[in-house]
Parts: sequence; C-alpha cells; structure tokens
Amino acid sequence: MQVQRVVLNSRPGTNGVPVPENFRVEETTLTPDLKDGEVLVRTLYLSVDPYMRCRMNEDTGVDYAAPWQLSESVDGGGVGVVQSSRCSTYSEGDVVTSFNWPWQTHAVMKGSVLQKVDSRLVDGHLSYFLGAVGLTGLTALLGIREKGHVTKGANQTMVVSGAAGACGSIAGQIGRMDGCVRVVGICGSDEKCKALVDDLGFSAAINYRTEDVSAKLKECCPDGIDVYFDNVGGDISDAVITQMNKDSHVILCGQISQYNKDVPYPPPLSEEIQETLQKKNITRERFTVLNYMHKADASLYELSQGVKSGHVKVLETVVNGIEKMGDAFCSMMKGGNVGKQIIKISE
Repeated sequence: MQVQRVVLNSRPGTNGVPVPENFRVEETTLTPDLKDGEVLVRTLYLSVDPYMRCRMNEDTGVDYAAPWQLSESVDGGGVGVVQSSRCSTYSEGDVVTSFNWPWQTHAVMKGSVLQKVDSRLVDGHLSYFLGAVGLTGLTALLGIREKGHVTKGANQTMVVSGAAGACGSIAGQIGRMDGCVRVVGICGSDEKCKALVDDLGFSAAINYRTEDVSAKLKECCPDGIDVYFDNVGGDISDAVITQMNKDSHVILCGQISQYNKDVPYPPPLSEEIQETLQKKNITRERFTVLNYMHKADASLYELSQGVKSGHVKVLETVVNGIEKMGDAFCSMMKGGNVGKQIIKISE
C-alpha cells in the first residue's frame, strides 16, 4: 500500500523560528501484514499544537514529550478509522484517536496506544476530538477548575491570552460558565477580537498588535484581574500580572511567545514580576493536563454536553491535505489560526 507521510527534514535554524521546509512529505510503502495487537488505520484529521515546537529540538526540555527524530515520521494528535484489526478491542469501522498518531495517510498502530471514541459525543464532527472534546478542551476545563479558583458570585474578572487559539477560546467560555462576571481575551487581530466577543461571549477583547495592552486592561478590568489563563508568556503576561489583585491566580498553561527561544520551561520571570507575585500573594503554578487524566472521562463528557447544547462554541481553522502539515504548523505558531488548527487528511 502506497502512503504519504511527513518526516522531520531539519531542525529550526539559529533564530529558532520553524519554517515549512523543516518538514518533508515522502511516499512510502506500508505492508498491512498485521501482528497480534495491531490495527491498520486510515487518518481522517491531524492536529498541530504549540507544545510540538519543543519536539523539533534535540532536547524537548519537558518530561512528557520526546523529540522528533530527523527523517522519521512526525506524530501528534490524530483521529481516524480502523480499516483492519488484529486487536480484540477494535473492529473495522471503529473511530479511534491517539496523542501519538503518525503524520501519515495510513498507519499500522498498536491497539494499546489508541482510544475508541463515540462520534455521537461530537454530533459527527470528528475533528472536535482533537480540540474542544479532546486534550485541548481538557486543558482549558481542568486548568480553570484545578488552578483558577473561580467561584460563582465572587464578582471575578478573568483574562485569557492567546484567547482565539484552540485552548484559550474554550478557556474563556468555561470561565464565563463557571461564574466569572468579566472575561477579557487578548489576541492578535481585529477578526479574532470580533469572534471572541460576537461568537464566544467574551466581555471584551484586546488586539495586542495594535492596542496598548496595559491601558486597555485598565479600561476592560476596572476591578483588577482575579484569574489569568496564560497561553503566551512574555510582555503580554507581564502586563496582565501587573494588574492582578491580591490573592489572585495565574493558570500557567503555555508560553508560546518564548517557544522559539533557547530558554527553560517555564521561562524565567523578571525580578519586578517575581516581586509582584510575592507582594500580592499571586499563585502561578505550572499546569500539565496529563497529571489529571483520572478526571478525563467525566470532563470530556461535560465538554461534549456543552458543545452539543451550544453552550460551548467551537472555532476551527481547517486545511486539506497531508502536504499542508508544515505550512499549517508554522502558520499556527505565528497565530494564523482562529480556534483549533486542524488538517483534514481524508473523508
């Protein structure tokens, strides 16, 4: 069987910025002679996510992700359909997902790394298993529940950076549903700002590329900031933390502004910001969703109900074809996506 796959062609250059040429599409032959416990899958959708940037380095700097190897298949979140099976758990036609799905049009995978999913949970929108009703949605929901300390009736204000991305767009909606009276999103275009307010119900949105973030935060958050869902780090986060209230909480989800730099994760803060955190007793703990997987099933069901009822709106940017993987990854790293960046591989 002839299949196409994406391999890591090179690692990013000295400036650290990934380019589509770091990836290469190859034709390869797959022998569908399955061993016991294996299944042949056809890929439907693949995901590109900010955390993958560290996998392009020789050392990822994190314990939950291994580096991609040069000239080998790249992998990440994927969803597909079983075409043949020698694994008792799966039958032909089952829809399955994995965090370690090879970037290939078809693949032979061990049944043990797959999870069967029920398409009714997403009303047939199977790509949602990579976003709102998958690891991304879990990160938003559990990040807020475990680290945000949102309390109904407490008149809290939440700020979300990277608010029009896959995780931020869900996080803001969860914050509002859980009781925040004000949810303000920070993002990088007027189109995204409009989507946050008009489609997702954010109270306000700030375009960090054209507006003065500190001044707009003062205007949008007159009572200060109680919860900050941080996807970006850097100057934007410093501006938010400076305006946070006493005993408030930072949910440290991601630091995309720093991922192309050679710094540890989480990146070091300036002395001034460290002092602000101490003086105001602001908690800022790293959040890794993989530490909370015992809560995954109940949380995914809750997200599914939210999506199906229309209380949680899903934004996606979808491109077609495995040859677009490198372009889609680099575009996502620069904020080219609204909502979750998805690549559709087959029908």
